[in-house]
Amino acid sequence: MHDPSSFLRNIPQIDLLIGRASDDESLAGFGRAVVAESVRQVVAEVRANVAELSEPEDVERFFAGPAFQRRVRAVVDHLLRRRHLPVVNATGILLHTGLGRAPLSDRAIAAVSEAARYCVVEVDPTTGERDRREVRVAELLVELTGAEAATAVNNNAAATLLALAALAAGREVLVARGELVEIGGGFRMPDVMRASGCRLVEVGTTNRTYLRDYEQALSPATGLILKVHTSNYRVVGFTHAPAEDELAELASRHGLPYVYDLGSGLLRPTDLPPLTDEPSVQEAVAAGADVVTFSGDKLLCGPQAGLLVGRARYIEQIRAHPLFRAVRPDKLQLAALEATLLAYREAPDCRPDLPLYTALARSSEELQAVAGHLRSGLSRLPGVQVEIRETAGFLGSGSAPARPVPGLSVLVRSKESRPDQLADRLRRGEPIVFARVEDDALLLDLRTVFADELEPLFDALVTALTADRPSS
Repeated sequence: MHDPSSFLRNIPQIDLLIGRASDDESLAGFGRAVVAESVRQVVAEVRANVAELSEPEDVERFFAGPAFQRRVRAVVDHLLRRRHLPVVNATGILLHTGLGRAPLSDRAIAAVSEAARYCVVEVDPTTGERDRREVRVAELLVELTGAEAATAVNNNAAATLLALAALAAGREVLVARGELVEIGGGFRMPDVMRASGCRLVEVGTTNRTYLRDYEQALSPATGLILKVHTSNYRVVGFTHAPAEDELAELASRHGLPYVYDLGSGLLRPTDLPPLTDEPSVQEAVAAGADVVTFSGDKLLCGPQAGLLVGRARYIEQIRAHPLFRAVRPDKLQLAALEATLLAYREAPDCRPDLPLYTALARSSEELQAVAGHLRSGLSRLPGVQVEIRETAGFLGSGSAPARPVPGLSVLVRSKESRPDQLADRLRRGEPIVFARVEDDALLLDLRTVFADELEPLFDALVTALTADRPSS
């Protein structure tokens, strides 16, 4: 076994290597700081893998030759590569949190692009006077939900935190024990309540809660009744929960606000499975909720945002809280929200022209045609087997977890590459493709692949499947 120190002594000084790398014409356009950081990373790699080298002279030859320059260039490319790159989503998860949840409509994308420079934000162009930045979004939300007033912040966690802090800080908040949710990233309702300055009072049991449980928990210290939509899990079987209008009436009778954290944010009822039983914002407002909070980037199909609709006096109280400015949305969020809400306004039926609804409505015949096209092209590659199979995807992001979305998938197997290797190449390729590994195959669910992505997806698959083959 060789002595690692004899190898490490042959690594040149960092300043010498930086100078050597900077002399490379292909790196001339990059700043010294980027080149220096790349050199340090390459040296760290060599130190970490020194045990794989055979002779101390291998180290010297590596740093003196073209392999060192190539590796530095590769690290420079990695350091300067943007992270937020487009992805072909072939996972079958329509609202994939890791991939940005709801894809924006073309109209919303155009609105974001137009708003990226100077745009109307906090000024009324007719008078030149200062105005509320979310005024247009609020107007549309009021029209579409039937609420008296509305406002917007940067995500639903902020909306819930702000509502609790503004309406019940220092007081008790009644919540059903079965609704003390935890969502992704460790977001727990009890933690949010503590951060807002409220004191949690659990009512009922995990599976059965009655109106009398709320009534018995009321006290002079009660500040608010909170209902939380269990969007990312279901309690089924021997269960009970009071109706929303019952909770609204109880809160009103005692002069308390009734807040409904609807989370997933279905704006209005729809006949599209798997959303037929999902509670909607319209229904929550009609049932008497004083404030409804929900996400913008889930079932609403807009950008990340937290939306609050309800009675004007409570919305104004929320807007007046000092935290409001800290969590307000920026102009790009507002531009995308406005464009998304206009799609609902222009579609009085339950299917607005938004990518999520388009994907859910795709017919089995359309998916079969796409799958057949991919199978025909990929099957021509030597050693590649392609199968078409009915599969199940999900909405994702905690929406309708118990209701799978029927899909059609292409399963690809290669004699030369394992499915996990293929998935890794697709994630590192261009375009970036996310797929699933299942049943010892690479699985691509086509419901989440847009029509204009099919050709790039096919090219990416061919590249991944032929990566191990020697060039002729």
